[in-house]
Amino acid sequence: MIAVQGLAGARVAVLGLGRSGLSAARALAEGGAVPLCWDDTPSARERAEAEGFQCQPFRDARDFDGIARLIVSPGIPHLYPAPNPVVAAAYLAGVPVDNDIGLFFQSFATSAWHSFDVAPRVVAVTGSNGKSTTSALIHHILTDVGRPCQLAGNIGRGVLDIDAPHDGEVVVLELSSYQTDLARSLTPDIAVFTNLSPDHLDRHAGMGGYFAAKRRLFAEGGPDRAVIGVDEPEGRYLAGQLSEGPSDDRVIRVSVEARLTGPGWQVFARKGYLSEYRKGKQTASIDLRHVPGLPGAHNHQNACAAYAACRSLGLAPKVIEKAFHSFAGLPHRSQLVGEKDGVKFVNDSKATNVDAAAKALSAFDRVRWICGGLEKEGGLGALGDAPTVRKAYVIGREAAGFAMQLPVEAEVCTTMEKAVAQAVAEAEPGDVVLLAPAAASFDQYDNFEKRGDAFVAEVKKYL
Repeated sequence: MIAVQGLAGARVAVLGLGRSGLSAARALAEGGAVPLCWDDTPSARERAEAEGFQCQPFRDARDFDGIARLIVSPGIPHLYPAPNPVVAAAYLAGVPVDNDIGLFFQSFATSAWHSFDVAPRVVAVTGSNGKSTTSALIHHILTDVGRPCQLAGNIGRGVLDIDAPHDGEVVVLELSSYQTDLARSLTPDIAVFTNLSPDHLDRHAGMGGYFAAKRRLFAEGGPDRAVIGVDEPEGRYLAGQLSEGPSDDRVIRVSVEARLTGPGWQVFARKGYLSEYRKGKQTASIDLRHVPGLPGAHNHQNACAAYAACRSLGLAPKVIEKAFHSFAGLPHRSQLVGEKDGVKFVNDSKATNVDAAAKALSAFDRVRWICGGLEKEGGLGALGDAPTVRKAYVIGREAAGFAMQLPVEAEVCTTMEKAVAQAVAEAEPGDVVLLAPAAASFDQYDNFEKRGDAFVAEVKKYL
């Protein structure tokens, strides 16, 4: 556990008692603070009270008398579409609002580091798509070469639940826009920006607010090195803002859409080959076409970002390449479930927005596409013509309306059971039955993992 520093003896309010909220309460108590907790759900309060934490409501500004800080869980709105009433009361009372990520960066370094030969480092990864795979891949590479490391944040353990770092250890964090938007302290050593596409727009009042939340990791944190995906205008803008000039190698530009040139540091993938260029000269090349855990251009982008981060940590290209081949991928992210009679079944339930789904579709030549769910803002226009799709099988409560927007032949199936059964019945050797919903899961499932599990269960009936 990372004990929170700087708040010993202070009364600190904690709003939301899920994984991150309870973790924050424990870390605050470990550091000598007095956490006062609240969650609207009685069962959540009961869990906190069972651990010995005091629960009390915060109805208005007067309830914040004597409170040093409010710690808010990531799912609770703090600004858009409207602040949660407790957060609004804290603002009125002048109480600083923070989250567990802010507490982590405030508390990560300790006096114990004075005895270390190599100070621990933090690699923080954000972006719309690919941040989980990129984070897990960085962690896998470091583990493969024997470098001590931990994986936390939006993937793996809560940031305050990790062990106190050892000499030379690397902590890899996946951070969502919800987490970077509110954290009062953001100081990673290496920060990674994968890409940007419309997502969570209601929570950030549009694309500008969404990008601003991601940008805070770089603008507020001032990382020693920034790895920036430059295939969107926002990434190119961010790289330009952080760089002192074309040869400034503190910024590593990453692309899967263009061959990057210039005197700086670039990593890009073209036609399945990853290339690294520094000072205008190629320094490494890796064939990604036969890396089983990283299929498709979108995963090649993840590979480029992870490669750049690991090169920043001093790893050699050959050891990174070796680790690529043993990376199994993550569940629900281009996960190969199985193959039968020449038909592959791939679970990409994490493709919850249109851009992620489009990238998943482009990874295969002949797709039987299972899609649908709770449609997000912006519609489905970014899919384009979806040329690799032979037919779509649409699930979700609003399946008919979703199907009408698709640029391909579509059948309304509503349920996962029917969609898989129909895709299996019509699939031919060489086809890929792909779950890439391009939508949230909450109309039918608690989360994308449950949706992916449902797909896997139906496929296994056939396999």
